[in-house]
Amino acid sequence: MSAELAIPHAPSTPRRQAFAMLKQHPEWICVPALFVLVVAVWEIGFMLAAVPIYIAPAPSDIFHALVNGLSSGLFISNGLTTLAEALLGFLLATLLGIMLGAVIAQSRFVEKTLYPYLIAIQTTPKVAIAPLFIIWFGFGMTSKVIMAAVVAFFPILVNVIVGLRSTDTSRIELMRSLQASRWQIFTMVRLPSAAPMIFAGLHIAVIFSVLGAIVGEFVGSRKGLGNLIMQLNNNLDTAGVFAALVVLSAMGIVLHLLMHMLQKKLLFWSEQQQIAQV
Repeated sequence: MSAELAIPHAPSTPRRQAFAMLKQHPEWICVPALFVLVVAVWEIGFMLAAVPIYIAPAPSDIFHALVNGLSSGLFISNGLTTLAEALLGFLLATLLGIMLGAVIAQSRFVEKTLYPYLIAIQTTPKVAIAPLFIIWFGFGMTSKVIMAAVVAFFPILVNVIVGLRSTDTSRIELMRSLQASRWQIFTMVRLPSAAPMIFAGLHIAVIFSVLGAIVGEFVGSRKGLGNLIMQLNNNLDTAGVFAALVVLSAMGIVLHLLMHMLQKKLLFWSEQQQIAQV
């Protein structure tokens, strides 16, 4: 009678765990590797070509300008101003977009009445109307907040309308058979079903709000990264301009990640449904 010997599994070491994680997420290596490659080629190419710094700076010049701007507080103070304008404009656009989108999604008459005007507002170049906002609301934060809200408003509106109208009609009919009110159908069926689509619009709008704030600061402002970029450009400080753009890019990435975290926190049930369907 032969006895089978059980071979114990080798314990999982931290190195194996790290290798397994990198195998599942290769982008953790590819993203920084691509960044290092681009920066290295950029630095070496500009060094060999001897490009003047006032035309286009090398990454090392941008890094020094970024460190100087952060250590002096110049980028931080102006960045916080731009961030506040963008967030306030984003919140205003979110409130108006969801409210108006819900009304339009419920009524074809309201859609046919208002939608042509909304399209006209959206197709109007924002740079052209920014000076009007400066005249009407002044050089302070109010004009930048309204500018950011105008830029971020339309993506939210469209996604709210599409999301609310893509609700499964069988669910709505079930709620009606249970004598549910129109408000109950909206809050318990339409809005949860449209939430993923609404968040897709919010992802776009939060980035657009930063662009709107910068456009307003370009036209006329006393503070903010847009105003700082204009000053650096007038002084031919190209490295400083690129450093300010790095700060803006970091701001956009952080806002996008925060919105993604908020979506995972609030719409956890949506991910569970996707996993169940797979």
